Amino acid sequence: MTFTQRLLVSAAAGLALTAAMPGTGLITAPAHAQTYAAPNGAPMSFADLIERVSPAVVSIEASGVVNPEEMPDLSQVPPQLREFFERFGGMPGPQTPRPRRSQGSGFFISADGLLVTNNHVIAGADSIRVSLSDGRSFSAEVIGRDELTDLALLRVEQGSRPFQHVELARELDIRVGDWVVAVGNPFGLGGTATAGIVSAIGREMSPAQAYIDFMQIDAPINRGNSGGPAFDLNGRVVGVNSAIISPTGGNVGIGFAIPSHVAANIIDQLIEGGEVRRGYLGISPADLTDDLRDAMGLDDDLQGVLINQVLTGTPAAEGGLQNGDIVTSINGAAVSGARVLTQRVGAFAPGEQIRLGVLRDGRERTVRVRLAERPADAGAPATPSRPETAEAPRFFGMTLEVPSEQDRARLEIGQRGLLVSDLEPDSEAARKGLRPGDVILQAGGRDVRTIADFRAAAEEVRSRGRAALLVFVSMQGGQQRFAALDLDAME
Repeated sequence: MTFTQRLLVSAAAGLALTAAMPGTGLITAPAHAQTYAAPNGAPMSFADLIERVSPAVVSIEASGVVNPEEMPDLSQVPPQLREFFERFGGMPGPQTPRPRRSQGSGFFISADGLLVTNNHVIAGADSIRVSLSDGRSFSAEVIGRDELTDLALLRVEQGSRPFQHVELARELDIRVGDWVVAVGNPFGLGGTATAGIVSAIGREMSPAQAYIDFMQIDAPINRGNSGGPAFDLNGRVVGVNSAIISPTGGNVGIGFAIPSHVAANIIDQLIEGGEVRRGYLGISPADLTDDLRDAMGLDDDLQGVLINQVLTGTPAAEGGLQNGDIVTSINGAAVSGARVLTQRVGAFAPGEQIRLGVLRDGRERTVRVRLAERPADAGAPATPSRPETAEAPRFFGMTLEVPSEQDRARLEIGQRGLLVSDLEPDSEAARKGLRPGDVILQAGGRDVRTIADFRAAAEEVRSRGRAALLVFVSMQGGQQRFAALDLDAME
């Protein structure tokens, strides 16, 4: 008997068995049918879990008035986050005060009414209303919030009975591929549950969010899920849903949650004092790239962080750190990049002393620094006027000019430096982050005052067999940084 014949016989046997039970309306499986179990590790249903945790999840409605100066300039926001902020901040350009109403999610972490949500859900709100799954509704007050991690702690007055609450996992052992269940208030539909897996961990979203390595999940989250919990199969909160990437505004399977161990640390500080205090060093750090290593004559496998700029009057300046130093360790633990350094320094309390392993002029040394408290973020830098350009030489796709005395006074650069007056969009200089209005202060480790100085520095570096020219740049707004320009793209 062929395979097809056996298949037809089996199907006929099943139909015959069903037909043998007339009048019942019940279609039964044949006696020999196999019952397939869920794949190993996958639950047959999330129903028990969702039923257990849903009472702790709330819908949040915040209202207030947004003033024009509080509206973000979305041209400065990374494209993947622009849609996320458009929902709450409005479009750039002239604006008038307008009412603001936002919806989000949150979850209780204590029986007496403490709950967690995203800062962007309640920022600027005059009134916050929290609705529970049992139909009760309460006003909420802000206990504390942290813009840098987008977390906020609220409290509602305890009702006639304690609030059901959930646990923030303080030790996160979740892996890519583990199940997660999101419960929240998407589009105002409270109590919505979705499921998926952890797609990735350690995701970086933007430099402004240096204190978070996000967990990426594909459990569908949408507008209104912000601030809601992502649960593991044990019912622990493993993430606070915070952002999505979407070309349409709806879910496309790419969502981001703040890992629970990060959230737990922040919430502990908000409970204790209503604010988050972070250690502050006072430098402008940069990752060591291959071209920077080559331009600085460093070993190819050296790991560390380049100090672009030591800010005046900061712990770094008082401790003796210098522009061009390379930080290789903090208290003996290696640092692999600028993001890691920022997170580790921020984890120390203001006033603590730390030991930095520093490479300077080819020699290793230890620098001890007593940290200050991280100040509020500086405002967006002003954009200097763009000078008219005449015929001027171009290097690496940029036009360089000797600054006028007015430019020198405005930019506070003294008698050194060359002004970037024009820049080709796809040039080597543009790829390395230079912009019109920047000033190149040094090239190849020497001050530059004329075009001839710059050209001579490049030729000297080339003669030493280097592949890139290291330049020290004063950027718009006064920040300073190093960049390595590929010499093959000089002309």
